[in-house]
Amino acid sequence: MKALVVGGGSIGSRHLRNLKQLGIEQLGLVESDASRREAVAAELRVASFSQLGEGLDWTPAFAVVATPTHLHVKQTLEIVRRGVPVFVEKPLSHTVAGISEIVDLVEEKKIGSLVGCNMRFHPGPAKVKQLLDEGRIGKVLFARIHAGSYLPGWRPNQDYRSNYAARVETGGGCILDCIHEIDLARWYLGDVQTVFCVAGHLSSLQIETEDVAILVCRHGGGAISQIHLDYVQRTYERGCQIVGELGSVFWDFNAKAVRWYNAANNEWTTYGQPETWDVNHMYVDEMKHFLECLAERRSTMLTIPEAAAVMRIVFAAKASSEQAKMITVAEETAQ
Repeated sequence: MKALVVGGGSIGSRHLRNLKQLGIEQLGLVESDASRREAVAAELRVASFSQLGEGLDWTPAFAVVATPTHLHVKQTLEIVRRGVPVFVEKPLSHTVAGISEIVDLVEEKKIGSLVGCNMRFHPGPAKVKQLLDEGRIGKVLFARIHAGSYLPGWRPNQDYRSNYAARVETGGGCILDCIHEIDLARWYLGDVQTVFCVAGHLSSLQIETEDVAILVCRHGGGAISQIHLDYVQRTYERGCQIVGELGSVFWDFNAKAVRWYNAANNEWTTYGQPETWDVNHMYVDEMKHFLECLAERRSTMLTIPEAAAVMRIVFAAKASSEQAKMITVAEETAQ
């Protein structure tokens, strides 16, 4: 089996290593930057191409798009037009343009697809989802989901102002960048019907994108979620609180634990994160899931059509913030 990775940055290199770990020996890299292409190809001993078309002519069994967000639609379209299964790193795009065409092609040609949702493979959110599916807290009433960190601290050796997150045209801004939390809200509570969002550039960071955003979503089942996202807090924070009629579930990324409160007997149960677990495990598990679904010809847990539904929440949130009103996601879809 041949696998083609588009993009030789940190996430592209990670995927190449993980694919090799999963037993894929024929690996190819598409990277337009010659020095980066040569360095990664030499280190990982993979075939290399300067253009996506050349890589696709190599006839891979599937492709992984791991380039900056603003390139995702163009590259994914080129891949699915060839009928090649595709894994696209999150988010699917930073604009509406091209998404519907990709969805139509994937559905028409029955092309296997997965959009990066590695947080679903983190033991914390995975345990939260399991407890919800088992009905441990009964009917869900509301959720608070949050993620925040300090943008300049992401890559201390790089000027944060040159980071993709700092610019609109490259898909920056915490709403898009922290889309994992929006995806988790939909995964936990179901489809979103309406969104109200307040977002803006509140800090002294020299960026042109929003650095704080708060979304309030009404889900189809009636539950309400509040999603907080930011680039400004000096500590890395991530987690959730989900409240139901029979109890509550809490996840704290830093505490490495999920806690379940059972109101029936007034008891707490704590599920600790496995001691041997590390961050790369979720990327390996995510890719393993993609490969298994391709082999078994079944849908992945976040296909491109499903990811398009998550994007509609993002676009509705942006519209809500700009227009200072609640937006119906179905109406946003029609646009």
